[in-house]
Parts: sequence; structure tokens; C-alpha cells
Amino acid sequence: MKKILFLFVVAVWASGASAQAPSADALKALQAKEDTLKNLAKSLIVDSLIAGRMRNDSLFVRTLIRSLQIKNSFYYPFDSVRGIGNVYAPDSTFRIFSWTLSLDDFYSRQRGAIQFRTADGSLKLVPLHDFSEFTERPLDSVRTNATWIGAVYYNIVKTEHNGKPYYTLFGFDDNSVRSNKKWIEVLHFNNQGQPVFGGPFFTFQGDSLKRKPQHRFSIEYKKEASALVNYDSDLKVILVDHLVSETEEDDKPYTFIPDGDYEGFKWDKGKWVYINKVFDQKLEDGQAPVPDPLLDDLGNRNEQKLKTSTEKNKTKKKGN
Repeated sequence: MKKILFLFVVAVWASGASAQAPSADALKALQAKEDTLKNLAKSLIVDSLIAGRMRNDSLFVRTLIRSLQIKNSFYYPFDSVRGIGNVYAPDSTFRIFSWTLSLDDFYSRQRGAIQFRTADGSLKLVPLHDFSEFTERPLDSVRTNATWIGAVYYNIVKTEHNGKPYYTLFGFDDNSVRSNKKWIEVLHFNNQGQPVFGGPFFTFQGDSLKRKPQHRFSIEYKKEASALVNYDSDLKVILVDHLVSETEEDDKPYTFIPDGDYEGFKWDKGKWVYINKVFDQKLEDGQAPVPDPLLDDLGNRNEQKLKTSTEKNKTKKKGN
């Protein structure tokens, strides 16, 4: 663990941050807290009783806050705490903890907090409150930490426009008993240093559907499916699996599965600009390899490919 912490501190230092490793006593305390957090995080998932999961969630929050109050805790990775999102910004100015509290098969809420790097190693923490259940239009509004659209984040990408940093968050949402969601959210900070989620960052000029700009982007898909939504650093684009209904019911997202094609977004002048087919774009090193989609250029379905894709998704689900 000390070796892992040392390597992380070196990485932070190399990125330009002024890293200070926890003292020996602090490190010992953090390791003890991590053991407790690891057990509580596991119980959040495996406890069969709603009351038990709620109790473990409350204990997890309190233990996490006490852990982060230890000086220079920002540089401690907590990498043995499984099932909890814990991602650092590429410039190491903050990290986000996020997780899911499942109350039953039909209802879950995301929990989260942003920990900021501070010069003296003290704690600066902003809690995130999941407001998803109180809005019917999550795609069209700027939000604060008090009205956050919850997700468990698995990646952060930094971009810039006019000298200002923007952080694009990629998150998973255990949406319902039938479907999952994945979210793309742009975060920046106002003049008071407070987090601002969203804005008209997602534009669709090249889309035949003529969609208006969106403040965030999401896909919803079948529970048993596996869908890609992430940044490709080689292509410098966000890749998003294109989805189709395996039952030809386009009004039922819980029937959606990937069809082998990819949509995407490219950062341009402070916006994520939509790409209808990523692998139709001409790249710097020539034409990219073309995937094997379920639909042809006219939109006709290949039933055998659709069946094969469904079976692959079932296999992936069993292997997780």
C-alpha cells in the first residue's frame, strides 16, 4: 500500500501539483479507515435488507468524511474500496467519490462528494445530492451540487476553451430493474469555486434529427446489455455505442442493445459536437476501420446479427 501511495504522489507531483504524502501516523489511520470502508462498501451491495443497506450507507458516509478529515488524505487512493467510484481530475485539482444506494429493484439513488486538493492538506468537501427523481427534464438545465443528476463516475476528461478548464464526466446509472443509463456531464467551477454541472455543451448540427443543444447527454439500454460510453484518447473523440431495439419497439429503451456502430462527440470551440458515425470520419492517419453494424446504410435490420449481438450481451452479463 505504501508503494502504491508513493507512486500516486509521484504522479501528482509530475502533473504540476504540490503533493504532500500523509505522515506515517496519518497513513496508518487511513489504512485502518480504508479497511472499514471496504467492508461497508461491500455490505452496500450484498446486504439483502433495505434497512441494512441504508444503515451501511449512513456508516459509509460518516466513515468516509472522518477519513478525509485526516491531513493530506487527498493523496490517499483508497483503491481497495470496491464498488465505489473514485476518480481524479487529470490535473489532480479534485476527485469525485460516487456510489449507488439501491433501495429495491425499482428504486435507487446515487450518492457523491467532490474532494478538492488544498495547499495545507485540510479537507474541502462538497456533497452531491441526487435530484434525478424530482425532474422530468434532466437534459436541459444547469445544475448545482444540490440538484445533481446522479451517476457513478468512471472517467474524467479535461478540455479547455478560452483558457478555462472544463471537466467531462462519464458515469453509470443503475436506472431500473429493466434498464441502465450512462451519462456524459460537463463540470466547471464558478468564480466562487463552486461546481456547476451542465450547460449547452452538446450540439447536433450534423444530426438529421435536428436536435437542440443539450446540457448533458445520456443513453438508456437493456439491463443485460453492455454499452460503451467513454473517451478515446487516440481518436480524441467520445465514443458512444449506437443502440437499436432488439424487438423493433423504439419507444422502449429497455429493449435497446448496441448494433455494432458508433456515434460520438468531438471537442471544438468549447462544445462537444455530435458525430453521427465516428468511423465514417476521415482521421489524421487515414480511414479508420469500419465496424460491423446491425443496420445497413438504408436502416434495414440483419436479424442474424441482431440475435448474435443479443447472445453476446447475455454472455458478457454472466461474466461480470
